Amino acid sequence: MSDQIPLWGDSATDNPAAARVVQLRKELERHNYLYYVLDEPAISDAEYDRLFRELEGLEREHPELVTPDSPTQRVGAQPATEFGAVRHRVPMLSLGNAFGHEEFVEFDGRVKRVLGLEADVDIEYVCELKIDGLSISLTYVDGVLVTGATRGNGVEGEDITSNVRTIRAVPLHL
Repeated sequence: MSDQIPLWGDSATDNPAAARVVQLRKELERHNYLYYVLDEPAISDAEYDRLFRELEGLEREHPELVTPDSPTQRVGAQPATEFGAVRHRVPMLSLGNAFGHEEFVEFDGRVKRVLGLEADVDIEYVCELKIDGLSISLTYVDGVLVTGATRGNGVEGEDITSNVRTIRAVPLHL
């Protein structure tokens, strides 16, 4: 999070609004971390919302204090609609699935062929339900989020960095 908020004087005390914005951002980021990463909220949702609304109000009154890493810019931000390409350093492979006994038997046959096993050899499998979602690759340089990309075709995905920055649970800094 940036503390580089323009100030009118030599110190934050010369601009109480800027000082409060810095304080609110730090507090909200701390509570985001506690809630989304540690799953240990320290304040009620109502108190969080009060702090968030206070920050929104200050930024509305002082637009020169708005920065891209403000919590207000992450939540409800308009997603980008045009995406550039990102080549993955390591391919992002997909998990396989089977939707019935027949598909599982086909999968078992492929595994045995790849491993060079006879068809009658028993293999022990561990299975779990597949939950649909979106896979993303996050790249941090010196602890700062620089790229978020979709899986795409596994070799190349779409650059969704600006969208990823709107997700509270994704840290902008490590």
